[in-house]
Amino acid sequence: MRLGLAVAIAVALFAAVLHAPAAEQRARHLHSYSWHLNKPWFGGFSGIEVSPDGQTAAILGDRSHLVHVRLRREDGRISSVRPFKLTQLKSSSGAVLKGRIVDSEGLAAGPRGSFFVSFEGVHRVARYDHPGDRAHVLTTAPLFRGLGQNRSLEALARDRHGRLYALPEGHDANGRIPVFANTGPRWDVAFYLPARGDFLPVGADFGPDGRLYVLERDVGFIGFRSRLRRWTMTAGEPTNEETLFQTSAGTHDNLEGVSVWRDGNGQLRATMISDDNFLPLQRTELVEYLLPN
Repeated sequence: MRLGLAVAIAVALFAAVLHAPAAEQRARHLHSYSWHLNKPWFGGFSGIEVSPDGQTAAILGDRSHLVHVRLRREDGRISSVRPFKLTQLKSSSGAVLKGRIVDSEGLAAGPRGSFFVSFEGVHRVARYDHPGDRAHVLTTAPLFRGLGQNRSLEALARDRHGRLYALPEGHDANGRIPVFANTGPRWDVAFYLPARGDFLPVGADFGPDGRLYVLERDVGFIGFRSRLRRWTMTAGEPTNEETLFQTSAGTHDNLEGVSVWRDGNGQLRATMISDDNFLPLQRTELVEYLLPN
């Protein structure tokens, strides 16, 4: 999601003095890594998929760049991020994405190296069979038409059965977050999640434990707040809601992408990445939390 310049400047001014303790904390913050790279495509990251061993990741930018990186770790913490493949996403005709169709937001890994991307602007989800392939747009839905241009299909996740779920950055008049599921030829509302407070979904993932994880964000003139919730999926319905962490303003930058995986010690980790909106006063950071099993 693109934010106003005034908000971004306010974030930068107040972030340094607002590192207050988290309001809720079942997860443990492991570390934050600031990533810097002097490349024209660098920044605006909104999605991430970490490999099962935690050594590589695919990272999506909101200008339709997909970069594959190696994550070097020392004592279990990220010490360097090294890109080794960059792809500019294409349209269904094979052309490079431009204009209002370029705003890529959600990322989900598919089988055999394929991946799925959700877009704002023109609301859609596309499958790419491999990096550099043309887009295969999944059937769009009439229910997407009511989504705002900048509060559309922000989060995307794929469960262990191969079913795709998309979440908008918003909720309905009843305070519920609709979760859309792709059921072959169509999209339907699979279920609703309760909206709590001013947080809105920006990222989602199904962990190796089969639970649904949703990263949420609240934006104000004193900085960003982040929250991670999860649900156990029981007969296709979310149950046992848990808040894993909720930060105070300025603890992290604008976290938008999340990937949940299990490390070599068998512990669950959430790796998140921030969207700096291509503004020098913000920062790109990878943030990792240790999650309760």
